Amino acid sequence: MRNIKTSLILILGLLCTTLIAQDLSYSKPGNTFYPELTNPKETNTEEWAKINMPVNVSFASDNVRYAKETVPLASVQDLWEAKAWKGERIHTQILVWTGKDIPELSFRVKDLSDKKGNLIKAENITAAFVRYTMADGITGGCAARDLSVDDAFLVADPIDIIDKIPVEANTVRPIWLSVQVPGNITAGQYTGTILINADKKYELNISLNILEHTLPPPAEWSYDFDIWQYPGPIARMHDVELWSEKHFELMKPYFTTLAKAGQKVISANIIEQPWGLDHVHFDDPSLIKWTLTSDGSWEYDFSLFDRYISFIMDCGITRRINCYSMITWDLSFIYYDEASGKNNSITLTPGTDEYTEYWSGMIKEFTRHLKEKDWFSRTAIAVDERPVEHMQALIALLKNIDPEWRVALAGDAYHPEIEEDIFDWCMASYLKIDESILNRRKAEGKPTTYYTACPEVYPNGHTASPPAENAFLGWHAAAKGYTGYLFWAFNTWVENPLQDSRWRRYPAGDLFQFYPGPRTCIRFEKLVEGIQDFEKIRILKEEFLKDENEYGLLKLEYAVSLIKIEKLDKVPASEDHVPFLVEIPS
Repeated sequence: MRNIKTSLILILGLLCTTLIAQDLSYSKPGNTFYPELTNPKETNTEEWAKINMPVNVSFASDNVRYAKETVPLASVQDLWEAKAWKGERIHTQILVWTGKDIPELSFRVKDLSDKKGNLIKAENITAAFVRYTMADGITGGCAARDLSVDDAFLVADPIDIIDKIPVEANTVRPIWLSVQVPGNITAGQYTGTILINADKKYELNISLNILEHTLPPPAEWSYDFDIWQYPGPIARMHDVELWSEKHFELMKPYFTTLAKAGQKVISANIIEQPWGLDHVHFDDPSLIKWTLTSDGSWEYDFSLFDRYISFIMDCGITRRINCYSMITWDLSFIYYDEASGKNNSITLTPGTDEYTEYWSGMIKEFTRHLKEKDWFSRTAIAVDERPVEHMQALIALLKNIDPEWRVALAGDAYHPEIEEDIFDWCMASYLKIDESILNRRKAEGKPTTYYTACPEVYPNGHTASPPAENAFLGWHAAAKGYTGYLFWAFNTWVENPLQDSRWRRYPAGDLFQFYPGPRTCIRFEKLVEGIQDFEKIRILKEEFLKDENEYGLLKLEYAVSLIKIEKLDKVPASEDHVPFLVEIPS
């Protein structure tokens, strides 16, 4: 295994990690200190009594979730050395572990400079405290979970938006450190320090080797990143009126952050509760109001849809619009009944006359409206894990109204009989697609991605998942020839996710990859790291083909071929799966 590890080759620093270009000091509601829950794990005070110094400060791996109650390292590392492309955002962790109380821990970042005086200014360097939230074990499956069972533990994940924090004796406090390398910077070696204020001042050294290659801005990334967004939980968590001016103001930093992560798709509900009445734990409102009038006719109000789509595009997510959904999980469809003055629900099966009649009127008007807005060519009717016979009925209905209608499907089974009719096809990670079909779809410009959900033990992005597995998601897409990755939940928050990320049905964290505040997290940063690596692979491959660099291409393809999901049960993603650094071949 070690021979394989030492032979792994990937060009130009794919180990360099990333943090999305966002401001972690964003000062909206939620930027005050909050307490973490009591640690259910017992602290070994004898272990803490043996630490060499009362307070220890050190750089540490960004691929480890360090336990709050355990002495994390045997020695201190005061130098962080890394390589990065221009335009890349890289990150690491700093750990503070202490045998005594620290009333106030803080930090101060400084400029980095090369020997010629060129700077990476402090404004491009961000430090933030990693916090601990409650999680449970990753067992796979989507069955009910008993949260009263004593299997809970604190996990380092949320990255906070406060600039100082108290630290209790015999505990660990991680700090997430990131550097956004300017795209127009001069290549070379940049050095500097970060100052940690604990019981005294600690100065840690940074040395970054900025390479000649440039990573373009996220808007130019090719990776089909699609993490489904939910506006309702933002209003609920911030306690503001749904669709109010304040709600839109609060949504902006969330979705701007998502755009800077390379998000390509707008998630747009065209009915209430598009996953059914019992599939999710929160109100999931429609952007289109369906009204059955007192005279029995239908009216469809697209005004909120127009406002929301325009708003999300202004945030930077512009590539596609996926509309959910013409097939709910329980086949129930909610509408407003003018006569009764309340919402009613009807159950309809795709393919029946009643279903076709119910949807045809709305889709006809929706088609006309989308064309008037010049949005039709980027819009698809999206469906999640529904039976093939239902999909065939939906496709027939849409094509009968307009043959140019697009369909998106996240499917847990591969159905060749509908493959050519699906524009945006996302398959579960455990499914396989013939390489010739994948290549044909890419040549036709059809997004062909994969997803993970609660059934997969690995790779996954649960709260307790190894951080490198979220980066692995981008590597896997590159290795298998997918155009990207989908995850179902950006922000379907539980009641208090910052303190307890567990839910009654799925492994902790399966419902979200981001925290209220807005607060990013280790999982989200590693997810975007993998996206950057995917882009680096693409850029290098295009360069080698253009330059007829067969040696470089061979090395790159060999390294990528070694990335395999089936190895994760024995070899962590942070070890043999990590593509190792080499220089560009001449």
